Amino acid sequence: MSSIVRPAGRTAAAAPAGAQLTGPVVTTTVRSGRRGPRPVGSTVARVLLTLLLVGFACLFVYPFAWLIAASLKPRAEVFDNALIPKTFSPANYVEVWQQLPLLNWSVNSVIIALAAAVLVAISSSLVAYGFAFFRFPGRRLLFGLVLATMMLPGAVTMVPQYLIWKYLGALGTWFPLFGANLFGSAFYIFLQRQFFLGLPRELFEAARVDGAGYLTQFTRIALPLSVPSFVIILLFEFQASWNNFTGALIYLNGNDVKDYTAPLGIAYAMNTFNPSNGGHGDYQYVMVASLLVTLPMLVLFAFGQRYFIEGLATTGRKG
Repeated sequence: MSSIVRPAGRTAAAAPAGAQLTGPVVTTTVRSGRRGPRPVGSTVARVLLTLLLVGFACLFVYPFAWLIAASLKPRAEVFDNALIPKTFSPANYVEVWQQLPLLNWSVNSVIIALAAAVLVAISSSLVAYGFAFFRFPGRRLLFGLVLATMMLPGAVTMVPQYLIWKYLGALGTWFPLFGANLFGSAFYIFLQRQFFLGLPRELFEAARVDGAGYLTQFTRIALPLSVPSFVIILLFEFQASWNNFTGALIYLNGNDVKDYTAPLGIAYAMNTFNPSNGGHGDYQYVMVASLLVTLPMLVLFAFGQRYFIEGLATTGRKG
């Protein structure tokens, strides 16, 4: 980049020899089109940051890579910690369906997770809609109490919930694994309320003028516009229900093995193949089962990533 000084209204070439240039001076900046060399400190920082991110990525990917390698090994090599199997045993992926009722476990988990995700998404959205658009005495206090329930550990409510389901005769059924979602979740209510507060109120006022009721406004305006946050709730709750081992252990442990969910079934397989329990140490089937029940979550988040990012970017804009 260079600077050229010229007199205003007259070029330097038109001035006679020995004449003095008068008048205001105009400075013209000419960009050369080339960037200067990047500072050495900035380059070093970028290299260090890249190495740090690659290191953390390898740290998180290693367990999954180990699981894939272990699922392709024979029984004697499962725990040798080698990422490249010495002996490949792809037959494990065929034999696992004969050794374990994995298909039943997967179907059970899908049904329960879908029911839990859909119920909590709809119920939480309804409650959040009321907190966002209705004005009534004690609204802030009630919303604060809802948020306060997030401070209660799950262990505190575990026994009371068990007694409630026992009184209702629901022990040994799937209903306790998703029935509580009919009443919403404090975190999801907060998430949806923040999203609803960012919606233009003119849309709802115009719908009210046209004679639309509150339920119509919710189903035709609020819910369609809150698809990103709604999908986030579905993803979060589906994952939570899919990985819910404690609930299945409490309410389904006495049932037939085919009624188990995937997490409880894998724990059952670990105990079955344990040599101390009379098993033969066929843990390669447990690795295959663990890998197969992980893949649906990876696919689900891959397809819902756009809504996930959009929902996080737009939620919480208004308090």
